[in-house]
Amino acid sequence: MSGQFEAPGLWRRLACMLYEGLLLFGVVMIAGYLYSSLTQQRHALVGTAGLQAFMFVIIGIYFTWFWAHGRQTLAMKTWQLRVMTREGEPLTQARALARYVTSWLWFLPGLAAAGLSGAHDGRSIGWALGLNVGLYALIAQTTPSRQTLHDLLCRTRLQRWRPPAPATGQNPAA
Repeated sequence: MSGQFEAPGLWRRLACMLYEGLLLFGVVMIAGYLYSSLTQQRHALVGTAGLQAFMFVIIGIYFTWFWAHGRQTLAMKTWQLRVMTREGEPLTQARALARYVTSWLWFLPGLAAAGLSGAHDGRSIGWALGLNVGLYALIAQTTPSRQTLHDLLCRTRLQRWRPPAPATGQNPAA
């Protein structure tokens, strides 16, 4: 790996997550349509567990494929980020899958806390999620390498990455 490692800042990460959410909206819409067509789902509240499991798998395929093949999703490419092992190598499919599963630590503890406390209203769930995401972001800001918990657990890292500039004197159209 050439170049120097530079961990991205919190705002760049969050902007990338927001853009990723916009892109995933299309993926989720198409996958939801496919699921409802294949299962003949006629009501949104019927078969929700199966739909959620299907979406978890589809989103997992999206992330693990991009992380293992090119180190970047489209949102990561736009925000000049890429993921790699701590040693700077590309992720294997297995490590990308482990990173995807552990990345749910951004949300699951907050959702579990809200559910276990009996909170089912949007405001309580929003507060629990916000607190969880805030604590998770704080971990990334306080670790020496500025990496998130799932990156620490999976021995991966997120790097700010700029594509190399084209060599001068060469004709790019040739």
